[in-house]
Amino acid sequence: MKSKLLHEHDGERTFALIFETGDEVVKTLTGFARDNRLGGSHFSAIGAFQEATLAYFDWQRKDYRKIPVSEQVEVVSLLGDVALKEGGEPMLHAHAVLGRPDGSAVCGHLLEGRVRPTLEVVLVELPRHLQRRHDPESGLALIRP
Repeated sequence: MKSKLLHEHDGERTFALIFETGDEVVKTLTGFARDNRLGGSHFSAIGAFQEATLAYFDWQRKDYRKIPVSEQVEVVSLLGDVALKEGGEPMLHAHAVLGRPDGSAVCGHLLEGRVRPTLEVVLVELPRHLQRRHDPESGLALIRP
């Protein structure tokens, strides 16, 4: 992945992140957030994956059901945020809509995605960071203002 700082003003930074074939998005983007001490950020992206794993949160089970995607797909939309976990580490939360060759779509929470040929991400860091805290009802780490 290649990155470039596009804009910086009053604690807000905007980055362009360009992923290349073979890059795994979740791990790489989380590493970028850690290295750049990002904690209150949002991002959007388009591009394509050679494979991905999405998930759907099953409220009854309080767990994610994996949705494997083992074909070339267009990343029609990838939206997400980065907030800090209780220990101070950045946590990525992203949802994706992936377009299949027949025009149908599969969507869900992005667990992992392997890029082919590119993924173009615009990430904006806000001056104030967000915190995630464990929610006992859902079992998830949710943003708390």
